[in-house]
Amino acid sequence: MDYRLEKDLIGSKEIDNSKYYGINTARALENFELNNKAVNMDFIREIAVIKKAAAIVNIKLNTLTEEKGNAIIKASEEVIDGKFDDQFKVSAFQGGAGTSTNMNVNEVIANRAIEILGGQKGEYEIVHPLNDVNMSQSTNDVCPTALRIAAIKRIRKLANALAELQEALQIKENEFSDIIHLGRTQLMDALPIMVGQGFGAYAKAIERDRWRIYKVEERLRVINIGGTAIGTGLNATNKYIFMVTDVLQDLTKLGIARSDFPIDTTQNCDVFVEVSGLLKACAVNLMKISNDLRLLGSGPRGGFAEIILPMCQAGSTIMPGKVNPVIPEMVGQVSMRVIANDTAITLAASSGQLELNAFIPLIVECLLESLELLEKTVIIFKEKCIEHIIVNELNCKENLERSTALVTALVHHIGYDKASDLAKVALKEEKSIREVLYDEGTYSKEEIDKILNPFELTSPGIPGK
Repeated sequence: MDYRLEKDLIGSKEIDNSKYYGINTARALENFELNNKAVNMDFIREIAVIKKAAAIVNIKLNTLTEEKGNAIIKASEEVIDGKFDDQFKVSAFQGGAGTSTNMNVNEVIANRAIEILGGQKGEYEIVHPLNDVNMSQSTNDVCPTALRIAAIKRIRKLANALAELQEALQIKENEFSDIIHLGRTQLMDALPIMVGQGFGAYAKAIERDRWRIYKVEERLRVINIGGTAIGTGLNATNKYIFMVTDVLQDLTKLGIARSDFPIDTTQNCDVFVEVSGLLKACAVNLMKISNDLRLLGSGPRGGFAEIILPMCQAGSTIMPGKVNPVIPEMVGQVSMRVIANDTAITLAASSGQLELNAFIPLIVECLLESLELLEKTVIIFKEKCIEHIIVNELNCKENLERSTALVTALVHHIGYDKASDLAKVALKEEKSIREVLYDEGTYSKEEIDKILNPFELTSPGIPGK
């Protein structure tokens, strides 16, 4: 195997010459050998966008030659396009506040730029990872800025997916608008409700999630690029600070803006907690809906069986014919993961000290994972579950008629105590409330049927009056 020798503060190290990364990345691979997730590629690509923007500005400011700067720009574009994805294997859980990730990108871009200029990897006198690729930057302004940009792009995708899920639920609301079934409170028989009304409630919850997540983008638009190490801007000129934000706006097509106090934006991560909190709220709603669907679809003989979920795959290795609600179960598990990620983000953000938060790599991993998981989950939930749900109208009717909950419609006619007595009779004689009323003869069949009319029972007012 062909090797090249690279040096750093600690000493020298042989680097596989086929690798575009250098000694800093090699040490990180050894130090954080967790054999788990590598750094999120969305984050890597947005760091490369920042490197491209910095090179563009430094060329304009004559602090970087056009030849060298253009090579950096081309190499950055290749990273953005995914050409070097296999060179980014550092663990998402790393010490150093993201320095290993920033250096991974710096080294890959530098070595590729060296090749573009006709040199060999490791000839850093041609293009240097720090002096040239990282010019006027620090890990501490690059990483938060890249996270904000990556998160905004993911938020837009998630908001769109939620809008489509909301629409799918509204379609079911209309489709099931005239099918009545038994409502439950605390899992016990309660008042009747239209199946469509239940789906309408789900749609409203998702509508709130969509709007909250769409709006939270505003919180992420303020970036600290140009603040360098602690937000004071040392080693970045005022011209660079203003120009690099303008170039990033142009490259990302996002309404990002320079922070008016980068010291705050560098050290404080509460914005990411706020965003994560809204993702948690969305996860809570998705879990509630998925759990409801599992209950309503339980059976097919021993459960509620009031809705029929699409059959996606065989459910058991030992019980023939069993089909599990795998899509709602997946939704529940993703929701749990998002809630767990929110806890991790909260702990990481609160663990920052003085001028920097060393735990931003964990925030990056958890926030971007939650955004991506939610987006994909919402799409799958809509396409493989919600759109294909049908109602078992016979079971809905039978469960409702067997329940004593219908007696509630009589409270304004005969009083609470008398209604309770009727419920006791129905339970003792194993009859429906309707049958007990027919037998009692206090009201005519027409009057009883009017009082127990499904549309009377599921809308405001006194049934039968």
